[in-house]
Amino acid sequence: MTLAAYVHRRNGVPLGARGSMRNMLQRSLGATSFAGFWRHWNPIWSYGLSRFVFTPLNGWLPPAAALVATFLVSGLIHDAVIMAVRGQPALLFTPWFLLMALILLLGEARRWNFARLPGPARAAIIMAYAGGTLAIAVRMDRGLQGWLAGAP
Repeated sequence: MTLAAYVHRRNGVPLGARGSMRNMLQRSLGATSFAGFWRHWNPIWSYGLSRFVFTPLNGWLPPAAALVATFLVSGLIHDAVIMAVRGQPALLFTPWFLLMALILLLGEARRWNFARLPGPARAAIIMAYAGGTLAIAVRMDRGLQGWLAGAP
């Protein structure tokens, strides 16, 4: 599948079309599960991760492990950018994305579904998952920074 076809499938509009961002936000935050959120969030980035990380890993790892590894690779790439900007080690996105991958898998295993909830409630749950895991990851990153500051 091409990038253009992938984005159209996820957003409902062609790549770069007017309303693309709005559609992505509505579809991702209105999703009926946390996995559904990720099916619609940032389709350009998702396309690359799916094609170059998840699909190859899924060939020799169980799907759940390939998914976690894909989230970790995405986190490492995001952290590499932070490290380049900060000029020092950072681990914010890697643990954050790991935690979100684990919640996604738990939700799928337990069949958590928000379909019966109104859109704002679905968005609140999704943001609570993302925000709660981010709060934990921020604490971890601050701990790392504190440890590095005290290390010889």
